Amino acid sequence: MELEAGFEVALVAAEPLVVAPVAMTFDGDGRIWVAEMDGYMPDTLGTGEEAPVGRIVILEDTDGDGKMDERTVFLDSLVVPRALCLVNGGLLMAEPPNLWFYEIEEGHPINKSLVDSAYAEGGNVEHQPNGLLRGLDNWIYSAKYDWRYRRLADGTWLKEKTHFRGQWGISQDDWGRLYYNDNSSNLSGDYFPPGLGAGNPNQRRVAGYNETIVGDTRVYPIHPTTGVNRGYMEGVLDSTGRLVNFTAACGPLVYRGGLIPGTNAFVAEPSANLIKRNVLTEAGFRVTGKQAYEGKEFLASDDERFRPVNLFDGPDGSLYILDMYRGIIQHSTYLTPYLKNEIAERGLTLPLGMGRIYRVFPKGSKRRTVTMPQRTDSLVALLGHTNGWVRDQAQRTLIDRQATDAASDLRTLLTSGSDSLQCVHALWTLEGLGLLTVADIRTVLARPEWQVCAQALAAFPSLSGTATQKERIDILNAVIAKNDTLLAPYAALAVASLAPGDDSAVMHTVEQWAVQYADNRYITDAIISGVAGHEARLMQTVTKQVPDTSKALYRHLSAVVDEISGQTENHNQAQLAKQYPAGIALFRNACQPCHGEDGRGVSPIAPPLAGSEWVKGDKERLMALVLYGLTGPVDVAGHTYRTPEVSGEMPGIAHNSAIDDAELAQLLSYIRNAWGNNTGDELVGEDLGGVRAKFGDRTEPFTQDELHELFGKD
Repeated sequence: MELEAGFEVALVAAEPLVVAPVAMTFDGDGRIWVAEMDGYMPDTLGTGEEAPVGRIVILEDTDGDGKMDERTVFLDSLVVPRALCLVNGGLLMAEPPNLWFYEIEEGHPINKSLVDSAYAEGGNVEHQPNGLLRGLDNWIYSAKYDWRYRRLADGTWLKEKTHFRGQWGISQDDWGRLYYNDNSSNLSGDYFPPGLGAGNPNQRRVAGYNETIVGDTRVYPIHPTTGVNRGYMEGVLDSTGRLVNFTAACGPLVYRGGLIPGTNAFVAEPSANLIKRNVLTEAGFRVTGKQAYEGKEFLASDDERFRPVNLFDGPDGSLYILDMYRGIIQHSTYLTPYLKNEIAERGLTLPLGMGRIYRVFPKGSKRRTVTMPQRTDSLVALLGHTNGWVRDQAQRTLIDRQATDAASDLRTLLTSGSDSLQCVHALWTLEGLGLLTVADIRTVLARPEWQVCAQALAAFPSLSGTATQKERIDILNAVIAKNDTLLAPYAALAVASLAPGDDSAVMHTVEQWAVQYADNRYITDAIISGVAGHEARLMQTVTKQVPDTSKALYRHLSAVVDEISGQTENHNQAQLAKQYPAGIALFRNACQPCHGEDGRGVSPIAPPLAGSEWVKGDKERLMALVLYGLTGPVDVAGHTYRTPEVSGEMPGIAHNSAIDDAELAQLLSYIRNAWGNNTGDELVGEDLGGVRAKFGDRTEPFTQDELHELFGKD
């Protein structure tokens, strides 16, 4: 490995102590819980991937030398387990399609219960929910998913809609904002709290969420990396055979360990055997970033089997790396003939059954693993620790223990605590204990730091069961009256918890706010997100009081109203699914992860299928596109989609032997008639055969211009 000067990398665990690690978490005693996906891609066909060989294991350092030396199998006989989270004294674990919860008694799993039978339904191993990050706001968030979870003290689970985020891996910063990416991007994230702004299903996008944080996707491997899925394409590799841009970006981590100065976001790239460092900068509520340096990486290996797939903070302040350590990292669904040949030529199928965990830290740094104490006052003190992992764990431990005796000390921190982050953790600990009051929110809003005040607004919806409507609207009115453009978006996002459409007086107030900030896209989108079902009323007010139709409020609200009016034209999706059962199954596995269940596209991965001329137009052109793929910018419904708005390429499936032409014909029939496309066409397998005969063993994806030249332009 080549590592940035001034840093050191150390081995924490290796096979046979750990095998194929894909996710991990520390418990309060400093032990590492690991999800082992041992069944992933045993060969290029994925033969035996359904075998129950996955595990959840616990690794422990019994002699204090920093290396794990004891392994305990907590759960075995699992099929590709992909995520885990310790919560309320138990383990939440994702084993597709299910999300399970196990209570723990004397170190053993008991009372297995099903939290969600559709957590990772459909999709494939590369495109299924994962992460299970227990956020600052006490909810559990996932990448590649738009739902969040929370376990209450009585053992019941809540499930709520949230924003769709990322692909593999998810992280948070000190203010609880979430960060994520997809395989061809560097870093995306939210400007605002994760639990707000997702209340309107008709709103395509909410400003301040799914923002590009670092747009530069260049990577700098230290050896030729020809074994990438699209290595045959011009521009994917440079003249020395090295990857040019991210192709398998994953596991983003906003480092909060307290040992590395500044705000840093690290991103893993297993296809190029490296880890990138980005430096983030805040300007108000906006976060931007750039690569830490050009022409080199934070950590890079010349070992092709070094496959960093996830990154984590730890109780000693180190950055922890999960290395699957294997040759095949691309899933069979999209595996190109080119990469199959690369794998065969260099024998990358073997060895299997390996895995590593490393940690990186500044040379000479004073590291001490912090474990969670028994005393409540000691846990409260740790809410101000320099290591973000320790602060998070102290908050979680207080909540999991239902330490209501901490209330007085926590409220003291709200009032007189000099540490902003300690105050914030005290606020969310009170929220997690069910003790948060109107007085607490007012106390925090009186503090001078705007970021801390913003957290009070993020926690504001928790008052819905304890405070009166008048008390709550008074709080938001007081914030808006200050004309503070930093806090106003948070207040507008919090409006949804007031159910403004059900309260005429509140709705009137919200309409006034909307007009006041008609050209602020963040506040505009925040307000729209909270008035689901009442957009028409708001539109009437806008039409009367906002004569300038170029204002953000008018444009964004009009788009939502148009979306609602267009829904009545949609086909009955359930009926189509019955008509094309093989097609809908293939769609959910291969297409839905990128294009969305509703066909409206998933940002920043793929454009919409609903209303797309590529779907509704020449069916032979569509077949060629799906079989062989599409690369580069693409025009859909009058808009040009290019990176970073979407991924730069849609992979073809012509060479996937697991998909036959009859299934593919059903898939194409389904999408050509779904979401209002209504072509009335029904394709058969022979149609695909004709296109295959025309283009033979072509491996390169088409460009838009090529397809227009071959088949014409609609």
